[in-house]
Amino acid sequence: MGARPGSERIFVSPDTDPLDGRVQWAPGKSLWLAGMTAAAIVLGPVCFSWSAFALFLATSAITLCCGHSVGMHRKLIHASFDCPLWLEHLLVYLGTLVGMAGPLGMIRLHDFRDWAQRQPKRHDYSCHRAGFWRDAWWQLHCWLVLRHPPGFELEPRLANDRFYALVERTWMLQQLPWAALFLAIGGMDWLVWGICVRVSVCVTGHWLVGHFSHTRGDQVWVIDGVAAQGYNVRLAALISMGENWHNNHHAYPGSAKLGLLSGQVDPGWWLIRTFEAVGLAWNVRTPHNLPERPGLRRLTGAKLRESIADAT
Repeated sequence: MGARPGSERIFVSPDTDPLDGRVQWAPGKSLWLAGMTAAAIVLGPVCFSWSAFALFLATSAITLCCGHSVGMHRKLIHASFDCPLWLEHLLVYLGTLVGMAGPLGMIRLHDFRDWAQRQPKRHDYSCHRAGFWRDAWWQLHCWLVLRHPPGFELEPRLANDRFYALVERTWMLQQLPWAALFLAIGGMDWLVWGICVRVSVCVTGHWLVGHFSHTRGDQVWVIDGVAAQGYNVRLAALISMGENWHNNHHAYPGSAKLGLLSGQVDPGWWLIRTFEAVGLAWNVRTPHNLPERPGLRRLTGAKLRESIADAT
């Protein structure tokens, strides 16, 4: 096997090819999302109440910000800060409740996509370049099957973690205890809006932000020699918990802070700084203590580290 490019979990052989593959229907994730979406469309209006809507907003914010953005993405996948293991487990568990995949599956999907986007050429699936509706079908209901994919190997810390192994096997079932709790407290209104509407909206919304952040928006940096560029989608700052600053993330993927410039709202970063203030996070990585990504080029004349100084 060759050297591991980009992610330490991905490694390639001489015949690895990011282009030679086909998009194939993924029945498990397709039926899961289709079922949640159908229940949300059919039962959501019938079961609407203001308390159920408030539950939807609160649980979406907690699972997306604490769970997916901070726990899954910035901590588990990119190791952009350190924290106690119990807090990491809690955050990642909340991220699993978003309803996209289990923790180990999310790492695999993310690292595979990042590897493909770092190549000079790639399949349209990996970069959201298939057009809006086809990309929706591909990303939400299919997966890319390469004829010669790269290898994937988790680091021992994660591969041997029994909690992650359990949650990975049962990630869809993790909705059931919360469904029972919501039903007991608020009846069908809370069940439908706290589970079905939340999962369908959050998963579909995650794809929407991912689609636009790889196809259009503002750019401060470009990465020379790679297949995909990231874009900042300003309107999605709050609803994506800061994940919308994807041009910044492409420039500094290991940074715990995604809203790097003045005025870029980043709720995930606020949470990490709160953890740091109370001693629950340390070794927090930002562009100030990270190396520049190879090929990074700023589109304006200002120096990178001066331009982000006021926003740190």
